[in-house]
Amino acid sequence: MKAFNIQIIETATILSVYIILYFIFKTVINNILKRTRLERSRRKMAIRAVQLFTTMTAIILLTGVWGFKQNEIALFASTILTALGIAFFAQWSLLANITSSILIFFNHPVKLGDYVKVLHKDYHYEGEVTEMNYFFVHLKTDDNEIITIPNSHFFEKSFSINENKEKAK
Repeated sequence: MKAFNIQIIETATILSVYIILYFIFKTVINNILKRTRLERSRRKMAIRAVQLFTTMTAIILLTGVWGFKQNEIALFASTILTALGIAFFAQWSLLANITSSILIFFNHPVKLGDYVKVLHKDYHYEGEVTEMNYFFVHLKTDDNEIITIPNSHFFEKSFSINENKEKAK
């Protein structure tokens, strides 16, 4: 059998296993996190993180199948890790927002449906948290406007958090 045919079979196998694991991990993690009573947005972020890990694993396996050298794969992986390391120290970058989203997920008490008010003299906004993703927190104001706050900014500022709008007034 030709080497090219073997590579195609190995690629198809890796992709098949990846797709199967993708759905298995999604279901299992979602069921486990439902038992812990985490809100839906935090479950979705955890599932995305695991899926990112499985995707990166599949990409690394595919690069090995298609003949990339180990030092090229190590260079790629170290570049990714360096970018993530810089993100922990960057203040105004997209990587800082992703890093902040992880910290908000694990350490911030705000959740979907909370009514938040910024406690800063220069910034005046308040509203109900309607969405939390890797880059932004979305607030819906009393005027039905949607305010998007970068996660790094949301993580840095102090907020008054209430479970619903009626308690905030």
